[in-house]
Amino acid sequence: MTTRSYGKSPFKWGQGFSPEINSHKNAGALAPEAVCKSTFEIIARRLALIIVVALGFALVASPQAPPPVYTESASGGRSAAPPTDACLSCHAVLGDDPSKNFADDIHHLRGLSCAACHGGDPTVDDMAAGMNPAKGYLGIPKRAQVPQLCARCHSDAAFMRNYNPSLRTDQLQQYRTSVHGRRLAQGDTQVAVCTDCHSVHGIRPASNPLSSVHPVRLSETCARCHADAERMKPYKIPTDQFADYRASVHFQTLEGGDLSAPTCATCHGNHGAAPPGVASVERVCGTCHVFQEQLFDRSPHKEPWAGLGFASCSTCHGNHRIEHTRDALVGTTPDAVCVTCHVEGDAGWTTAANIHSQLTRLDTSLQEAVGVLDRAERAGMDVSEGRITLGNAHEKLIKARVDVHAFNAPEVQTTVEGGLQLAGQAHQAGLDALAELAFRRKGLALSLIIIAWVVLSLWLLIRHLERRRPGVSSGDERA
Repeated sequence: MTTRSYGKSPFKWGQGFSPEINSHKNAGALAPEAVCKSTFEIIARRLALIIVVALGFALVASPQAPPPVYTESASGGRSAAPPTDACLSCHAVLGDDPSKNFADDIHHLRGLSCAACHGGDPTVDDMAAGMNPAKGYLGIPKRAQVPQLCARCHSDAAFMRNYNPSLRTDQLQQYRTSVHGRRLAQGDTQVAVCTDCHSVHGIRPASNPLSSVHPVRLSETCARCHADAERMKPYKIPTDQFADYRASVHFQTLEGGDLSAPTCATCHGNHGAAPPGVASVERVCGTCHVFQEQLFDRSPHKEPWAGLGFASCSTCHGNHRIEHTRDALVGTTPDAVCVTCHVEGDAGWTTAANIHSQLTRLDTSLQEAVGVLDRAERAGMDVSEGRITLGNAHEKLIKARVDVHAFNAPEVQTTVEGGLQLAGQAHQAGLDALAELAFRRKGLALSLIIIAWVVLSLWLLIRHLERRRPGVSSGDERA
């Protein structure tokens, strides 16, 4: 008899199921109902075992509970947040703005309660008991207290790791080095604090388009103070920065969907805001415009401007109203910034005129090549290779415009000459395509003439042969 082993329990077919089955077998007869009963019991036990094991795996693989939510008392101690918030429940009944805005607040969504900032006991329904100062109730914090109040959590790396490990925890230290923080420490409560920029009860992550510090909305947030002439009057700060920024190429790029375009915080910082000086402007602009900065550092303007206190980039380009660059800014025309300092006859005037002339030559050559290639393409000719060459020539023009920052006419001319050569090749490719088109048209016309002549000749020949057939009467011919 064949013996099989399942795990550590060898058995023989027909044995080991139950004493009842074995007894029947030994008696020489098997009871079918006994076999079915025993088999059902075995299957039931195995299914139960499978279910128990599956439930165990499910419990082990289930998501971990979220990190505990804490509230903080005035003494600085934290405790687990209560499951209910009587403060929010009461204010929701009143329908006031704080309760409405707090529903979408990032702190509320992460499980923090009103007591996390305002203190008190949110577990009791009695207002007097919940707002008892003995239980840490702070009420509405004073403006001077806001940075330190926010820092109780946001400066605690261990605490913030439970919610957003990537968030920096040195904002308070940075804020204290800023103009805002230093003035606040001197007793000026009109300067910006955390809630002026981030809002109060409707705080959203900076990545949220509805956030007051989202890149698209950040300038509006800064403008709430810096565009207010009455508020800025004691500080003698201009209030046209917001209007200028909205007219700049930076804002237009940002509004077009490029969130990497500069905002107020890109140049001025956010928590560690500070007014930019000559070095900081150059350093900030150079984080994006790297090659321009390197070229300017070896230009003849670098040292004289530093000695005169001129800012490297903003002297020509401005600061908040930075417009699209164009070739007219370089040269000796009234629109050129060069004529602000240079007069006719000096070396700077001559260099500016030379650079402008070189840029104009290349740009004109590119436009001519574009026109020829467009004509050929509209006629149905393949000018893909010419387009590639034209693209390379346009890159040379871009590089020449960047080279302007070195204010070195020979260097610009070298780049322009390379671009002119490529533009000439693209232009010739267009002319070749048009010449081939003309050749094809002439060949087509000649072919059509020959085909027409052959057809006409065959028709005349057929007519002639039909007339010469014997026995064909004119009546039959007409038929």
